[in-house]
Amino acid sequence: MPFWSTSITQCSRSAVGLLPALAALQAADGPNFPQGVGTDAGTRIHSVFNPVPPDQMRPMTLDRPDKTESPYTVDAGHVQVEMDLMTYAWDRGTPQSGGTRPTELWVAPMNWKIGVVNHVDLQCILRPYQRLRGPSPGDTVSGAGDVTGRLKINCWGDFGGPTALAVMPFITVPSGAGTESPRRPAGGIIVPFALELPGAWSLGLMTEADLGNSNDGTGVAAVFVHTATVGHVIAGPVSGYLEFFSAVGPGLDSPWVGTVDVGVTWAINDNWILDLGFNIGVTAEAPDYNPFLGISHRF
Repeated sequence: MPFWSTSITQCSRSAVGLLPALAALQAADGPNFPQGVGTDAGTRIHSVFNPVPPDQMRPMTLDRPDKTESPYTVDAGHVQVEMDLMTYAWDRGTPQSGGTRPTELWVAPMNWKIGVVNHVDLQCILRPYQRLRGPSPGDTVSGAGDVTGRLKINCWGDFGGPTALAVMPFITVPSGAGTESPRRPAGGIIVPFALELPGAWSLGLMTEADLGNSNDGTGVAAVFVHTATVGHVIAGPVSGYLEFFSAVGPGLDSPWVGTVDVGVTWAINDNWILDLGFNIGVTAEAPDYNPFLGISHRF
């Protein structure tokens, strides 16, 4: 996940869904895997050199479309790509900005993931194109965004159970164009948690600590992220979620950033999932509106 000088709209969605996508594939069984699924994959040593057989693969889970990351990993030896086809965010103009409306456009930001071993996957987040317009006239940057590498380590729950937990360290390399790209690497750690609730509801919680460049570029500042999301099957392969996102810390220009996020996922089949969502800012520093459309595939 990038530091805050990149974009609040890309927080943790740089990725994609969590429990709604999993629930859609299990028709209301919650985050618990069906009996027998993944049993062999969970007890034998599979890796990139010894992939999990297709008939033993677990249901597809995502780190999108909500900002709450999933604690579940990609099956060993398999690749999964999760991406926004397009995401756009804008703020209402203010008297201080002369009525200018800051906007953020991201085209095809994507998260490439590969299952390394049974409970570990390696991720690379790419941002091919971004266009960010600030509140001041002429304050616009565009071009490729930075690259983020992440390592997800599942602590428990990857192969069943009512709860799951993972730790995910990450680092962002300043490879992007424009002033929105930090000049030094930034990083941190993410801790996602999933819980099966009664009535086929699912709960996802996430805590994150980011360390990156301070706003004046002279030191290091921290931002702390907390999210909570609930999901439920709507009908068949279609699920929905409702999420609250909060970020606080000295690395921000305001006391805190908050959004309320809603969206749906559609599991087309075992290996394709579409999603659509809308994030609404509830604090002045958050983008007022952020619609997005995404797709995910594994192979």
